[in-house]
Amino acid sequence: MFGLFKRDPVKKLRKAYDQKLEQAMLAQRKGDMRLFADLTEESEKLWQQIEQLQQQQS
Repeated sequence: MFGLFKRDPVKKLRKAYDQKLEQAMLAQRKGDMRLFADLTEESEKLWQQIEQLQQQQS
């Protein structure tokens, strides 16, 4: 019953993941490939965390 008010950590990480991907896309469009690579790497780390949490929940 009280689980209704718990925040979903996967949802929070997925939002951060989507934001990183969008920032990476914008950096790529501007031609800043170094920033694109850094943001892509950060988004991959977030995706790994999301997958780990989903495995734990299952």
